[in-house]
Amino acid sequence: MNSAPDSTLPHLPGASFWRRFLALNYDLLLVAALLFVATAGAMLVHGGPVDPTSPLFRLYLLLVTWAFFVGFWSHGGQTLGMKSWRLRVTKRDGSPLGWNRASLRFLAALATPGIGMLWCLVDRDRQGLYDRIAGSRCVVLPKGLPER
Repeated sequence: MNSAPDSTLPHLPGASFWRRFLALNYDLLLVAALLFVATAGAMLVHGGPVDPTSPLFRLYLLLVTWAFFVGFWSHGGQTLGMKSWRLRVTKRDGSPLGWNRASLRFLAALATPGIGMLWCLVDRDRQGLYDRIAGSRCVVLPKGLPER
């Protein structure tokens, strides 16, 4: 993947709350299906039901969720929900996030539930609190922009 900044991305408008919210809802449907499959896999390995209160099982599900978001953000800057709503997340200069910054964005979003996304309603650049913390930007792509 090209790690050079895309000169057009820093000048694109920040994503609105509603676009982010709708993209996240698309993604949460996909994550729910993924967690269902991950749980079925854990049950096969375990040989039966898994204790949903087990800290190890919860960590496993968190890691599956982390892999979904961070994997998409660090490779192309878009989850499937973001792609549907023409959103992309990059570093502030337009370059790809990479695993470390995408992981920081994920952890910041977990640490600021609700307020992290609502922050874009008052932010002058329409960025979420987790974007400010991670040094990332979520922008709206123009129609017809070529795929990366």
